[in-house]
Amino acid sequence: MKYCRPKSKSILSLDVGIKRIGLAYCDSLFITVNILPAVKREKNNSELKTIKDHIKKHNLTGFIVGLPLDDKGEMTSQAFDCKNYGEFLFNELKLPCSFVNEHSSTWESTNRYGVKKDKSGFIDSLSAKVILEQWIKEGPELKELVGNKQI
Repeated sequence: MKYCRPKSKSILSLDVGIKRIGLAYCDSLFITVNILPAVKREKNNSELKTIKDHIKKHNLTGFIVGLPLDDKGEMTSQAFDCKNYGEFLFNELKLPCSFVNEHSSTWESTNRYGVKKDKSGFIDSLSAKVILEQWIKEGPELKELVGNKQI
């Protein structure tokens, strides 16, 4: 598979979990990748306000969502949940988005940053950072909104 560095733009990265959503973002030139505090995932999606606030504050122009695929690159039950959440955000935020294989991102974050037994969401945001760094290197390009559908 050929990887292609995506066009420069400021991006929000989400590591979607059952309880929390880890957040990270980058500047439009891909020079810095920063983490944001993880948000608690609510049944009524009230965390959307916090996500929108971060997008506005940091002038973010698109987002990516990690999909926890299995060893063979197949969808897992959690990957389906993440995909559904990403599609919900796509329709709510009206921003270009893409999905990234985040297989082992939590393991990578734990090993790279030495964070263990975290209940605060810090590791989730570090995982969002790892996902974003991977996306910067490999893509895929974000999908744009056309009407109500992606192209």
